[in-house]
Amino acid sequence: MSANILKVALIGNPNTGKTSVFNHLTGLNQQVGNYPGITVEKKVGFCKLSQHQRAKIIDLPGTYSLNASSFDESVVIELLMNKNGEDYPDVAIVVSEVENLKRNLLLFTQIKDLEIPTILVINMSDRMKRKGISIDVDVLEKELDTKILLVSSRTKKGIESIKTLLQNSKSLSSDSCLDSSIIDKEYFDRLEKVFPNQSLYKLWLVITQDVNFGKVEKNEIKEKASFATKSNSELKRLQHKETIARYKFINDVLKKGYTVDKSKARDLRSVFDRILTHKIFGYVIFFSILLLIFQAIFDWSSVPMDFIDASFASLGDWVSHTLPAGNFTDLLVDGVIAGLGGIAIFIPQIVFLFLFISVLEESGYMSRVVFLMDRIMRRFGLSGKSVVPLISGTACAIPAIMATRNIESWKERLITILVTPFTTCSARLPVYAILIALVIPDKRVLGIFNAQGLTLMFLYILGFASAIIAAHILNKILKIKSKSYFVVEMPNYKLPMFKNVFINVLEKTKSFVFEAGKIILAISIVLWFLASYGPGEKFINAEQIVKNEVENSQFSERELDDKIASYKLEHSYIGIVGKTIEPIIRPLGYDWKIGIALATSFAAREVFVSTLATIYSVGSVGDEDETIKDKMRQEVHPSGKKVFNFASGISLLLFYAFAMQCMGTLAVVKRETNSWKWPLIQLFGMSGIAYIAALIAFQLLK
Repeated sequence: MSANILKVALIGNPNTGKTSVFNHLTGLNQQVGNYPGITVEKKVGFCKLSQHQRAKIIDLPGTYSLNASSFDESVVIELLMNKNGEDYPDVAIVVSEVENLKRNLLLFTQIKDLEIPTILVINMSDRMKRKGISIDVDVLEKELDTKILLVSSRTKKGIESIKTLLQNSKSLSSDSCLDSSIIDKEYFDRLEKVFPNQSLYKLWLVITQDVNFGKVEKNEIKEKASFATKSNSELKRLQHKETIARYKFINDVLKKGYTVDKSKARDLRSVFDRILTHKIFGYVIFFSILLLIFQAIFDWSSVPMDFIDASFASLGDWVSHTLPAGNFTDLLVDGVIAGLGGIAIFIPQIVFLFLFISVLEESGYMSRVVFLMDRIMRRFGLSGKSVVPLISGTACAIPAIMATRNIESWKERLITILVTPFTTCSARLPVYAILIALVIPDKRVLGIFNAQGLTLMFLYILGFASAIIAAHILNKILKIKSKSYFVVEMPNYKLPMFKNVFINVLEKTKSFVFEAGKIILAISIVLWFLASYGPGEKFINAEQIVKNEVENSQFSERELDDKIASYKLEHSYIGIVGKTIEPIIRPLGYDWKIGIALATSFAAREVFVSTLATIYSVGSVGDEDETIKDKMRQEVHPSGKKVFNFASGISLLLFYAFAMQCMGTLAVVKRETNSWKWPLIQLFGMSGIAYIAALIAFQLLK
C-alpha cells in the first residue's frame, strides 16, 4: 500500500491560502505533530486520488524564499533537499495568489530549480475580476515549464483538478527555470568540477544556508584543491545577485501572461485599512471586539456549561447507585468522573474563544492588529512581531513560545519568550470562569454589559499589560546587543471560510481537551487515592473519634456522616500535605484544600478545578447530584464563613493571573533557550509576583 502513496509537499508564502487548499484536499483526515527532534509543528494529511492511490500531503511552514531567516524556514529547505528523508516529496505544490503572484514566483522558481516535479496553484482566482486581473495560463505554463491551475479555495474551484494532476504526476516537468551559473559563472564552473553529477542549485543552498543536507559525494580529482569557498559577505552579495536575476526572469514572464487593469478594480481594502489601523479608532475597534468576545464567552456558553455540569453530576449519581459499593466505584465517581467533569464543563467557553480567534485570523484582521500594536510595543523594547506570540498565548503558551522563532533579534525573542506566559491562556479560562461565577454577581453594568464578562476582559487585559511591563523591565535589565526590523504583510480581507474555522476550532479544542485530559485523569486518580487513605490511628479510627467528640451533640445521621468524611479527609495523605502548606497560604485567604489545588495545578493550571471537585467529592456526603459550583459555593471555614468569598476569590484570580503553573511551558522555554536558567527565573519570578499580588488583594478586601 505504501508504494501507492504519493508524497506531496505543500509550499507557499504566508497568507496565500495554503491552509485552505490543504483542508480541502485532506478534510478531517489530518495529523498534527512535530518534525523529528524539533518542536516545529508538522501537519500531514491524506487525500484519495483514485481507487488504488493516495497522496500524503505535507503542509510545510509558510516561507517567502529558500534563503532562510528563521527556524521554520530552515525546516522547509532541509526537507526539500534531503532525498533520503522520510518526507522528501515526489511532487511539490507551490500555492500562490493572484494579487501577489510576482512575489510568490520567487519561491516557485527556487523550488523548480531543485529539480522537483512542481505544480503552480494560483489561489483566490475568484478575485480576479474584482481586482481587474487577467492571466493567460497557457503562456505562463510555457514560460515557466510547469502545470498551472487557477483555484478558488472559497468556491472549491480547481481542487479536483489538483487531484487529477497528482494522479498524472509522472508527466510533470522537473527541469530548472534558471541556469544557476547566472549567479557567478566562474564560481559555479569550479563547483561543478569538484561536485560532478550534483544539482548545482542544491549545492549553492548547502553553501549559503545553515541546514542539514544529505551526504554529498565529492570527486577526488586534482582540481579539488583549486576550489575555495567565498567569504560570508561575498556569498551575501551573490545571493542578492541571484534574487535580482530571478525577479528579472519573473518580470519578463509576467509581461507576457499577467495583466492588471486598475480601472476595472473595485477595492475597499484601503478604506478599511485607514479605519482599522487608525491611531485612535483602530484601538477603539480592537478593544470593542475584545469586549464582544468576552461577553459572548460568558453569555452564550452558560446554557451548554450548565448542561454539562448537571450531566456529570447525574452520571456520578447513576454510577454510584448502579455499581456495587466499594473502592472501585468510589474511584470512578469521586476520582475519574469528578475530575473529568471539572474540565469538560469549560469546553463551550474554550470553543468560543478559539472560534473568535480563528475568525479574526481568517478574515485578515489579525495582521492589522499586529501592525497597530507595533506602535505600542516599540516603546517597551519589542516590535509588532512579538504581538503574534502574545496573542497566540491566549490559546496556549507552548506554541506561542515556539512562534518566537520568526523574531530575528535574540534579545527581542528572549524577552518575548519570558513574558508570553503572562498572557491569559485557555488553561486559565476554567479557573477564571468558575471563580468569576462564584464571586462576581451575574448582573448588567449600564444595562448592557455583563459584569462577569467585564471581569474576564479585565483579567485578559491585565495579563497583556503585565507582559508589556515585564518586557520593558527586561529590556532595561538584559544587556544584550541586538537590532530588529519590523516587516508585516497585510493580507486581503476575506470572509472566513467555515471549513477552515471548523477544522481549526476542532483541532485546537481536541488538543486542549486530550492533552489536559491525560494530566487531569492521572492527577485525579492519584488525588483520590491520597484523599481516601491515610496513616495513623486518626484516619483508621476516624468514625469512632468523631462519634466520641459529638457524643452529647444533636446531629442528624447525614450531618454525622459528613463530619466523619471531613475528618478522614483532613487526616488523609493529601490532608497532611494541605495542612503542612496552609500556614504559607493562609494570609492569602486560602484553606488547606485550596492549597492542595494550588500545589497540583503547578503541573497544569486547569487541574485546579478538577482537584477541588475530587477533594470535595471525597470529603462530602451531600446530595449526589450537586454540581461542582454548588459544592464550591457551599464550602465554609470552621468559623462558618464562606471559603469562596469576594476577597479570597479576587486573591485567587490574581494568583492565577500571574503564577507560572505549566510544566509543559517550562520545558519548551528550556528547549528554546537551551538553558534551565530562564525557565527557573520564570517559575520563581512569576510565582513571587503572584503571591505578593494575591496577598495585597486579600488583605485589602477582607
